[in-house]
Amino acid sequence: MQHATLGSLRVSRIGLGAMTMAGTYTSGGGLDDAESIRAVHRALDLGVTHIDTAESYGPFHSEEIVGQALQDRRDQVVVATKFGILSHAGDGTGMFDSSPANIRTAVEGSLKRLRTDRIDLCYQHRVDPNTPIEDTVGTMAELVAEGKVLHLGLSEASPDTIRRAHAVHPIAALQTEYSLWTRDVETELLPLLRELGIGLVPYAPLGHGFLTGQIRTPDDIPDDDWRKTNPRFIGEAFYQNLQLVEEVRNIAAEATATPAQIALAWLVAQGGDIAPIPGSRRVARVEENTAADGVVLTADQLQRLNTLTPATGARHDEFNESTIDR
Repeated sequence: MQHATLGSLRVSRIGLGAMTMAGTYTSGGGLDDAESIRAVHRALDLGVTHIDTAESYGPFHSEEIVGQALQDRRDQVVVATKFGILSHAGDGTGMFDSSPANIRTAVEGSLKRLRTDRIDLCYQHRVDPNTPIEDTVGTMAELVAEGKVLHLGLSEASPDTIRRAHAVHPIAALQTEYSLWTRDVETELLPLLRELGIGLVPYAPLGHGFLTGQIRTPDDIPDDDWRKTNPRFIGEAFYQNLQLVEEVRNIAAEATATPAQIALAWLVAQGGDIAPIPGSRRVARVEENTAADGVVLTADQLQRLNTLTPATGARHDEFNESTIDR
């Protein structure tokens, strides 16, 4: 497995996202914790050294699964997790809390569930509009000094917030959506990250499954799946976005690869500071995704992928759009 650089942190250039191990995209039916643990172990066997989770996945269940899976192999992997969506004050049902007290409570909980004494990469999951980023990163920096956190990250932060955060303590990575159908980061964010020496960790590198080519009609998505409300999976946008996937499928046939592998190969070809985290809870999908590390696209194939028509529709529903780029 080749590697990518996130600040001063070195990780496998294809990682493993553990969100679906907690039931996302659906309401939780059909979970198989044993298979999820096997998927983590298989990823490690294949050279993956970057596992990404968050306290809000479940909530808490994904971290618990990752902790179980890594209990005898902790030193083989960079463990990343996130705080800030859940508030631990009151009844614990609040959202978007990056106050110093909440950060400390969240990190202690994550350490316990992950069965570890340190978090390799700790992200603020969403920017809290009620807490200055300087206060949030200041507390994260204290956790670095205490050895509980080794590297800091942000997720879905605006360029101004990134600059302000980085001035308090070096930020190793920004996590945001980046894929063949979500390329907004190329305009302003990616140049800024490279100016500051911050790596990029794309989530949803397969377009929430759309770029795998396995979703052909809206009926392929379960009724309790949140993608049923995502603008890119609804109505005419769905069928327009199928046209984008067709070109990915064509190139996959040429390269004797799967569409998912083409989408990942394109992404890692964008630079050595990019480390996508395709999510899976199944061994077969882990094997397919990690094999993208060996796919080499020709100059013609890269050009065709670079000039694909952008996806139709906003990448989130109205509420989730309001929580990003803050």
